[in-house]
Amino acid sequence: MKVSVPSSSGVNEMSEKPSRKQQILEALCTELEKSPGERITTAGLAKAVGVSEAALYRHFPSKARMFEGLIDFSEETIFGLINRILEDHNAVDKRSEHILTLLLGFAAKNPGITRILIGDALVGETDRLRSRIGQFYDRLQTQFKQVLREGQMRGEMVEALDVNAAANLMLAIAEGRMVQYVRSSFADNPMTHWDKQWPLIRQGLFAT
Repeated sequence: MKVSVPSSSGVNEMSEKPSRKQQILEALCTELEKSPGERITTAGLAKAVGVSEAALYRHFPSKARMFEGLIDFSEETIFGLINRILEDHNAVDKRSEHILTLLLGFAAKNPGITRILIGDALVGETDRLRSRIGQFYDRLQTQFKQVLREGQMRGEMVEALDVNAAANLMLAIAEGRMVQYVRSSFADNPMTHWDKQWPLIRQGLFAT
């Protein structure tokens, strides 16, 4: 499995000739996808990679560091693409639509990572990882607030809209669809019905 992002993003997948670290992270993604709801062990991961557990620890000092590697990848990819969206689009509705579509598309193409992002794969792991995920969502919500406030200043929002409430709603939509995806063992694609759902959201938040 290749760790990937939505094809429309223009960002390439991981290298065609991955390093051993990259192979380990890709194997971790695969194991998370193959075994939804199950805890991943280093023994099982080493077997999937085809190396000893000692070899795993030569590249990552702990399983937590492996998870952090995937969280780092997610943050760099998602926020890098959000910056590109902000450069390419000025209207608040277009920015919001593309950011939400990015999040849902990333989740759909990276089911193993999505288990990490919603905390499902972190049960029994270190509190530091859950804090990292909390920071990830805090950063997303701050980004939504910034986009919406700028739109409000330009008169592009519904009059008297509460920006904080709207930003939280947009985050809840993305996170909720990701949770549904994992809960369904990846059967309920986050992009399903999105073409019908977005117009409803747009109508409620943005001035015509």
